Amino acid sequence: EKLHASGGIVISGSHNPAEWNALKFVRSDGLFLYPEEGKKVIQIYNKDMIKRAPWNHLGRIYQENSAIENHLDQVLKVVNEKKIRSKKFKVVIDAGNGAGALISPKLCRKLGCEVVSLNCEPNGIFARPPEPIPSHLRQLSEIVKSTRADIGFAHDADADRVAIVTDRGEILPEDYTLLMAVKFSLGKKAGLVVTNLSTTQALDDVAAEFNCAVKRTKIGDVHVSRCMKEEKAVIGGEGNGGVIIPEVHYARDGIAAIALLLDYLADTNEPVSELANKLPHYYMVKEKQVFAGQDFSLIKNKLEEQFKPESLDFLDGVKITLEDGWIHIRPSGTEPVIRIITEAKTKKRAESLYQIGLEKINEVA
Repeated sequence: EKLHASGGIVISGSHNPAEWNALKFVRSDGLFLYPEEGKKVIQIYNKDMIKRAPWNHLGRIYQENSAIENHLDQVLKVVNEKKIRSKKFKVVIDAGNGAGALISPKLCRKLGCEVVSLNCEPNGIFARPPEPIPSHLRQLSEIVKSTRADIGFAHDADADRVAIVTDRGEILPEDYTLLMAVKFSLGKKAGLVVTNLSTTQALDDVAAEFNCAVKRTKIGDVHVSRCMKEEKAVIGGEGNGGVIIPEVHYARDGIAAIALLLDYLADTNEPVSELANKLPHYYMVKEKQVFAGQDFSLIKNKLEEQFKPESLDFLDGVKITLEDGWIHIRPSGTEPVIRIITEAKTKKRAESLYQIGLEKINEVA
């Protein structure tokens, strides 16, 4: 966007095993291609309609060496840098040897933090599975405890997501990143929050504390960011640790999320463990089942037979909202699997809702 480029390409794929890469195409305004635009690109590729420039009209390739500094300058504009620096936080960064390996430690040092770097070699060899989920972050938890750090942050491969480890070494669920970011942001400026269908109900509870509404979209940051821009939302993101801050850019940004969370800690003067304890708590189950070639509409029909029409949402797969929880079943956009996500106030109920969803899949498998 700042370079007035025709577009860009992001190499991603953190949901998938290391041998997979994803190419995410960026528009001239810096947003990811909308779904209808992405379909046109695929059609052009499949029909071999790609135009090739003659030798005397070839573009040039050069390395943009100021990208990190430019982005940090933009991020620092949206936080209270002076207050954060005064706290002299001790922070552990686990970048998983991905894209956040250089920029996130640099951000924290600019904010006056003592930084302990873990897996911060951007060599493309992941030191752990790339998704920043609790089962992958035990090493980070141990280092946070052993170094007596104030907080630990973990990125995925492309650093558009960030997960939190508390000062006590507790690995928080991914959605706590967005919950904390939203609570802090709405306390400063009330307004609409945008997220996807699979994000925790706790987000609605947090927004309600400030008399603010939550609007839900299909899964995927392109859907969330598009809605945010159209509806002029204050903040948004997804429950996988992705936060979108409009003042920085309409895309998930793990680096900006770190800055915002440090601002939250500095503003409240409370440890992150206490801030986490004050958030509404639900139990969530996230699982996936191999689903290659089957007809998803058969599952949809089974669910329609069992549940009342008013409880069903077909915006993205099928989401069933009940009095004591919800089930979301949808085909993955990145793998040949079906994702089942459930949430309830008790672990037992969340697991029983998962079994209901699994049974419907098995009936048509």
